[in-house]
Amino acid sequence: MTQSLSRQRRDELLALTEKLGVGMNNLELLNQALRHSSYCNENGLAPGDSNERLEFLGDTVLEVIISQLLYERFPQATEGQLSRARASAVNEHRLYETAGRLGLGSYLLLGRGEELHGGAHKPSLLADAFEAVAAAVYLDQGLEAARRFIVPLLGDVALASINRPARKDYKTRLQEKVQAEIQRPPCYRVADTEGPEHDKVFHVVLEIDDRPLVSGKGKSKKEAEQDAARRGLEAWPELRAVLAGDRPAQGDEA
Repeated sequence: MTQSLSRQRRDELLALTEKLGVGMNNLELLNQALRHSSYCNENGLAPGDSNERLEFLGDTVLEVIISQLLYERFPQATEGQLSRARASAVNEHRLYETAGRLGLGSYLLLGRGEELHGGAHKPSLLADAFEAVAAAVYLDQGLEAARRFIVPLLGDVALASINRPARKDYKTRLQEKVQAEIQRPPCYRVADTEGPEHDKVFHVVLEIDDRPLVSGKGKSKKEAEQDAARRGLEAWPELRAVLAGDRPAQGDEA
């Protein structure tokens, strides 16, 4: 069962609707979009009262709206071009930036532990909150209202990215560099996981010749591997020296 809105919370949400430029018939729907699962756990609310279901729906709402925008604006674009342009607008980093501009972190309902650990500033939580808010607008006002909300925030990025060439991901770029320069493949090993099942963080170590070099983290194994590969590319001159025996690896210095 959801909690009724206090007068203070209602005033906060009304101020947010003005900032978002949307009118909400059901403020509780917007409140749910900003309610993290940690808050539900600490306040005796059901899992379904968190923003996770809205986040699920919002992901699709964003993709549909940005996909239609690109599809109609660029009738000659290929599927690959459309997909890359859409990804540039709806990836976690872009949604996190957008949520930050809207100040959503100030309105999040978090459990004490999550709040103490800076949850109001976490990219993943803010990106999820933006998706949930998009879903709340869609459910409350319909698709056209959601479009009027989303396109001004993300449309320009998608439109500007349509002719951007395909960029190889970090793992592919590192694989090609390592194979070309030292002819040994990089490997990725999950070193640890932390957090609850619904909000798990993976820690992955990049290894070459069974030697740990750098680590990365992410909300999935794939994301953590990409992060480790990115760090490997940034530090490649030093890592190559380590592998050549010119200097000790970080693990050897400990």
